Amino acid sequence: MNKPIVGITQGDSNGIGYEVIIKALSDPRILDMFTPVIYGSPKLFGFYKKTLPEMEQLDCYVISQASEAKPKTINIVNCLPDNVFAEPGKATGESAKAAITAINRAVQDLKDGAIDTLVTGPIDKRAMTAEGFGYAGHTDYFRDVFGVQDVTMLMVSSRIRLGVVTGHIPLKDVPAAITRERILGKLRLMSASLKEDFGVVEPRIAVLSLNPHSGDGGLLGNEEQEVIIPAIKQATEEGLLAFGPFSPDGYFGLSHYENFDATLAMYHDQGLAPFKTIAFDDGVNYTAGLPVIRTSPDHGTAPGLAGRGEADARSMRAAIFASIDILSHRRRWRKLQENKLAL
Repeated sequence: MNKPIVGITQGDSNGIGYEVIIKALSDPRILDMFTPVIYGSPKLFGFYKKTLPEMEQLDCYVISQASEAKPKTINIVNCLPDNVFAEPGKATGESAKAAITAINRAVQDLKDGAIDTLVTGPIDKRAMTAEGFGYAGHTDYFRDVFGVQDVTMLMVSSRIRLGVVTGHIPLKDVPAAITRERILGKLRLMSASLKEDFGVVEPRIAVLSLNPHSGDGGLLGNEEQEVIIPAIKQATEEGLLAFGPFSPDGYFGLSHYENFDATLAMYHDQGLAPFKTIAFDDGVNYTAGLPVIRTSPDHGTAPGLAGRGEADARSMRAAIFASIDILSHRRRWRKLQENKLAL
């Protein structure tokens, strides 16, 4: 099998995107595993490389399209104007436009099969929205671009995998958005992804409650009795291994997540706060349910660290490795399905 070609978008050019990319690719041994193709600007790459004296000797090869990428080399698709410049730590219209351009160019190559996987650098959602991006983040953008009905944000690490029923919506809107159909849809997506993308034969998924103490028999809320439990029951009838609902405080406090292949939280912070406490250093954001593979680090643009050489690249490195692992699992899964059909 040929070494995979991994696309990497720069993210917001004024954040820590370039720094964590450069650090993640700095060990030459990593280039034996895959061919990286960065979507951004060699000028910006050079600017941030100068802020990292230990990386001064790191070279890159400038290309106009992914098909020109050289193996065992850091390749950069130059998709930004020559007059682009960096203002580390500032969220500007120009940096948001640069992020949008890089994403759009990389996604087209992903659609065309010019790259095998895509790792997206961190973006500034507010700046992107101001420039007409139209999405609260990458997840919904990829859902629409690839024309699928539903996806889920699946946070993964070596210690825990976690999905959410609702994503980037205000907390006050969460209860109304928690429906049987939505919970079921996420459970189906997660179960399918765990089999196809992670090699789990019979995925066991824990479902968290919405209210404290799982509603305490209706005293603290009725969503568990009326929505969550019926959804779990239906999932079980469909053959999915879904369990719960579990009260989040005891579930995470007692490390019950170690007994399951994945956890489904009801809303963003209910799941991501404990996830990042457990696995911030090597956490990865994976968009499950797509026909393509997209991962990203589990952190943002970190403007306070931009340009200072202090950003931690472990999550970016983990996102790259995760995309390669998922590609390998997915190829094995498809081969297995082909063999089954041939019998």
